Amino acid sequence: MTDTITTDAVPLAGIYLPLVTPFRDGALDEDSLDRLAGHFAASPIDGLILAGTTGEALTLDDDEMARLVDIVARTVGGRLPIYLGLSGSDTLKMAKQLAATETWPIEGYLIACPYYTRPSQEGMRRHFTALAEATPRSLILYNIPYRTGVNLANETLLRLAELPNIVGVKDCCADAAQSFDLLRLRPPGFAVLTGEDALFYTALAHGADGGILAAAHVDPTGFAALRHEVLAGQREAALARWGELVDVARLLFAEPNPAAIKHWLWRAGIIASPELRLPMTGVTPALAGKLDRLFRARAAGRWRLDALDRPSASFETAVHVASSG
Repeated sequence: MTDTITTDAVPLAGIYLPLVTPFRDGALDEDSLDRLAGHFAASPIDGLILAGTTGEALTLDDDEMARLVDIVARTVGGRLPIYLGLSGSDTLKMAKQLAATETWPIEGYLIACPYYTRPSQEGMRRHFTALAEATPRSLILYNIPYRTGVNLANETLLRLAELPNIVGVKDCCADAAQSFDLLRLRPPGFAVLTGEDALFYTALAHGADGGILAAAHVDPTGFAALRHEVLAGQREAALARWGELVDVARLLFAEPNPAAIKHWLWRAGIIASPELRLPMTGVTPALAGKLDRLFRARAAGRWRLDALDRPSASFETAVHVASSG
């Protein structure tokens, strides 16, 4: 691989897609990956994240990760910035990973907080500082305490934001006050992208720059349009659109991600198989049935899910509304 990124860092804003990794018969499905990358490169998303949680990164070996990046970069052909997901709890090993990927055709990295070891705030500050010093590329930090076991406090994050190549954060802190304070206090040019799909509208209303949204696999146009409506002050249109999208986002996360998204992409013919790698498993028959009915409703040109998962109406009623509304 050669590094094709020669321009200044791309400003972080909009819809970034944490791309699923397609598998078939236990192997990386390169044909499906090529088709998948081409499909989303032609959509109104603003960038791709490879080998994130949605991409089942912890199940990929080094060779698979290299081929993943190479195939997507060739297919996308510079039309979108590509970030590589990295995670780990050993700072030295993480620095070696950055060195090993220094010639890869990527814009930068999405790096999660160290997991399981639960370092102090000072430990995390030193960890991310060391990684920022190990690469000239852009770093997006990923704060998701309900997965890692540790929360990156705003005070620490704002100190890290002073480093020139720490350009933003994927915010999944699950604390509305912390997220709002971060948006109020962040320095100019530091991007805040929500990673909570079902809270996307709220994040935008509070001033977030966009989102890293797995649910955008299903309707990238809808999520992009919602952001533009919020930015344009089109409140009624944005709320109406969000009333449709929020139920879709909730349904896609009804079981562990990315099972539902892979089922949807397989149903759409974009990937050849909904296969996941253990310990992840495919959707249950119940959820598959809901997704299939929703897929048929969407194919008919309807995306209304007013009644989905509400006590007053069944899913079948919601799909009937989608089919006839």
